[in-house]
Amino acid sequence: MLITIAKFAVVLALMTGLAVIMGMYLARVFNLGSHSLAERQTYRLLGIDASTEMSWSHYALALLMSNAVMMLLGYALLRLQTWLPWNDLNIAAQTPDLAFNTAASFITNTNWQAYSGETSLSNFSQMAVITFLMFVGSTSGIVAAAGFMRGMSRSSAQAIGNFWVDFTRTTYRVMLPLSFVMALLYIWQGIPQTLDSSAVVSTLEGAKQQLIVGAVASLESIKHIGTNGGGFFSMNAAHPFENPTPLTNLLHILSMLLIPAALTYTFGSMLMKRKQGWVFFGTFLVLFIGFLALTYHAEQTGNPLLSALGADQSVNSLQGGGNLEGKELRFGIADTSLFVTTTTGATTGSVNAMHDSLTPLGGLVALAQMMLNCVFGGDGVGLINLIQYAILTVFFVGMMIGRSPEFLGKKIEAKEIKLVMLSVLAHPLCVLGFTALATVWPGTLDSLNNLGPHGFSELLYAYTSGTANNGSAFAGFNANTPFFNTTIGLAMLLGRFFTMLPLLAVAGSLAAKKTLSESAGTVPTATPLFMFLVVFIILVVGGLTFLPALALGPLVEQLLMLSGQTF
Repeated sequence: MLITIAKFAVVLALMTGLAVIMGMYLARVFNLGSHSLAERQTYRLLGIDASTEMSWSHYALALLMSNAVMMLLGYALLRLQTWLPWNDLNIAAQTPDLAFNTAASFITNTNWQAYSGETSLSNFSQMAVITFLMFVGSTSGIVAAAGFMRGMSRSSAQAIGNFWVDFTRTTYRVMLPLSFVMALLYIWQGIPQTLDSSAVVSTLEGAKQQLIVGAVASLESIKHIGTNGGGFFSMNAAHPFENPTPLTNLLHILSMLLIPAALTYTFGSMLMKRKQGWVFFGTFLVLFIGFLALTYHAEQTGNPLLSALGADQSVNSLQGGGNLEGKELRFGIADTSLFVTTTTGATTGSVNAMHDSLTPLGGLVALAQMMLNCVFGGDGVGLINLIQYAILTVFFVGMMIGRSPEFLGKKIEAKEIKLVMLSVLAHPLCVLGFTALATVWPGTLDSLNNLGPHGFSELLYAYTSGTANNGSAFAGFNANTPFFNTTIGLAMLLGRFFTMLPLLAVAGSLAAKKTLSESAGTVPTATPLFMFLVVFIILVVGGLTFLPALALGPLVEQLLMLSGQTF
């Protein structure tokens, strides 16, 4: 136990140190006045005036339209896969509904896969569609955060920056260099990187076996740095070609947390309020540690029905007891629990174990983090989602003490609260609305791997993962049907843009206001007390919204398991 806690502490300490370094660098990238030669040539090629700034509406429109065009490009390439190069295995094109789902998934930074990567996509599609959309989707989230933070930092301003400048700089100065270096580290650790589609090897018995390979290392690097998720192989980060060593497992975890954690420091730097940035980082960390402790305890405790049968005296004794079903034995319970908490907290969707085999409480943690959508969260959007709860906290506290709510020197008025509530409500509306529709849709039972509360959890997990732009799934759930491809695709688009765009409007509204000096009635927001108030509001709002659905799934499954019934 002490060794495991020490391991967790070391990983979080490494993450904190890297977040400071990366946060400083991101603040510099977002505030630079000069442009590199490559950036200037890109502006010229695209006809961009880098000196012109945009209002929040123009910024949001540029983000929305650029993403729409890139999604359509990805859809077209997936539909034309049969006739495109680097398809030595003659893999057929995706169907219209699957191509829509895939294109929507990767442009929204979700990376939900209703297909098996190695058998459904050619090397060209893996690179020109999947890896490309991983870059632009995650970059769009970071750019949204840049515009949001810039709007929060300004006073009496009508603009929040230039989307195209932020997008170009983030791509050239952040995503490409980081991914290149990480890909080299992955190749060093044994992850394949080749244009060949397969390799024939001799097994120990002397038989010949065909192994699917490709440009795996480059996909893995942006997959985790961009909090994208998905996988080259259907087994994802449990596959030895995607995650061959303990070091790659650690690098995956640190990569997923790097930018979401760093943006809290960037926020403090850009607003010249470092303490506020640390309060937001602390909020992330408190939620993360709490969920990690619950996951690890649940998985280490395991299924009491198996313990009663003496199962923990055989295979499970290798890991000190606990639930090893669906886990890669190279990583065990501790590393799996950390990975589960990280990938659903940072809304990445990469998995090194099958979440369908988690204990009910382990599955509840994965669901709850995606439902809250602000436990570090995805690149850019995690910080934006956290600040919406900070604004709500200031509003509630202000109402309780009879003061006009202020946040970082700006008055929070009806307009901002309406926009924040639109964003807050859009998330559960998609999750619960689509889940309710799916429960009564003919043929849904044919896609489930289990019945009862576990089957409901599979269904709830799918729409929660899609709406939260996470992309992980309860293994065994067959989502590759026209109904699920279409509805989960819509959930991903609505979950991405109906939460992001209202908060850009909030940033634009606050940028136009004058910054006020603190007074005796100002609620201090750069304090540990405010941090715990934000945590409290997040848990209360999330609990009131999603507890009934969780009660129908993992909670009742946990109670039934304790009474001797499993699903």
